[in-house]
Amino acid sequence: MTSFIRADQLYKTYQVTSDIQVHALKGVSLEVAAGDFVAIMGPSGSGKSTFMNLLGCLDVPTRGSLFLEGAEISSFSQKQLAGIRNKKIGFIFQNFNLLPRTSALDNVELPILYSKENASTRYNRAAEALERVGLKDKMRNFSNQLSGGEQQRVAIARALVNTPPLILADEPTGNLDSQTSGEIMEILKNLNEDDKITIVLVTHEQDIAHYAKLRVHFRDGIIV
Repeated sequence: MTSFIRADQLYKTYQVTSDIQVHALKGVSLEVAAGDFVAIMGPSGSGKSTFMNLLGCLDVPTRGSLFLEGAEISSFSQKQLAGIRNKKIGFIFQNFNLLPRTSALDNVELPILYSKENASTRYNRAAEALERVGLKDKMRNFSNQLSGGEQQRVAIARALVNTPPLILADEPTGNLDSQTSGEIMEILKNLNEDDKITIVLVTHEQDIAHYAKLRVHFRDGIIV
């Protein structure tokens, strides 16, 4: 399989005050193959969230290079990074990040609202994504009328609606019970195996990490 993500000696330093710096990443190098499923693990403050922010084009490294599908995105402008986030990456968060008094369908349509697609195409794509996660019959429900597991399914559908080659999932089961967590992870596993979507997952839970093909442990800003 071809290389999809390549991090080469990534450093990230935050200037907290004029004389205090936090070294969140200290020379991280990692290669992820296209179609892989990677679990990023480590204690709080280990650098895993910083690394995910760089992968998600939400931040840029202080030093080092980051490649996505062969393009060095670490040198991209903010406009270019925004384009990558919209077209190449689907995001799934622990807290779902849905608009509360908005239908599941409208939440899923959000990533394509600013495209040139007409209303009918947006509807069809959002409805298809919701059907993929088993929520075709709930697409008119407001998100605050749905269970936690259903809300996370809406979030997965939203991540899928632009057919991205990469999904970044930050503690996607952190607010769910064990049975619902398993159901969510089965959806992600199927997306990886059937659609060949590359998935990078942050989790503290060993049983969730076992769904991944590769587990990477961070500690003190490095991979151990």
